[in-house]
This record gives sequence, structure tokens and C-alpha cells, in this order.
Amino acid sequence: MLQDLTPKRTRLAVPALPALDERPLLSRNQSEALRRLFKVFASDTRLRLLHALIREGEMCVTDLAKAVGMKPQAVSNQLQLLLERGILGCRRNSTNIYYRIVDPCVPILLERGVCLIECHPE
Repeated sequence: MLQDLTPKRTRLAVPALPALDERPLLSRNQSEALRRLFKVFASDTRLRLLHALIREGEMCVTDLAKAVGMKPQAVSNQLQLLLERGILGCRRNSTNIYYRIVDPCVPILLERGVCLIECHPE
């Protein structure tokens, strides 16, 4: 029996938004919210976990731990933060919990980031 453990957050359909260059300058509240969001991505471990999930679609903690070379408990701690932020969803299948990316913006953001580092290496 599968049990969906995704936090119960309602995702509203986002209306088409104007291009960034057509919007007013970010307010202090918006820039602070953006800083907090980027802080979630400011971990090499979380970025590697997200990339593994983008590549595989769905993985359990044990497989994620093997993929990034970490202990399962350490991986679980990182996954919890991503779950709380609404970036990941999860489901239980027997004794395993499987994680997946539920926010469609995340793969795009990571792809743009990889593009930036490949086009403009340090």
C-alpha cells in the first residue's frame, strides 16, 4: 500500500507573470524572501540531492545516500528541509520513503545555474 507523505500544501495555479525586466524593482520583503530561498540552495549536498532526483525522478533515502556518498541520516536531515520548503514530495512504499521534486521551478533553476557555471567558470 502506498502512502503519500507530502505535506498538505495547496499549490495554486500561477497566472502568467510579466517578464522580470517589466516588473518594479524588488521590494525589501521580496529581496529578503528571495535571499531565504537561495539560502536553501546554498548547500552543495542539497544541490547534489536535487540533481540526483532530477536525473532519476524518484529515489529512497538509501539510494540518495549512495548517490552522494553520505550516511542516510545526514541525507534525511537535508531532505526534511527541502520537504518543509515544499520543494520535495514523498510517498511511503512498505518501509521505504521515496522522494521526488514537486516544484516545477527547481529543475529550471538548477539548469540555469549549471549553465552559468559552465559559461562563466570561476
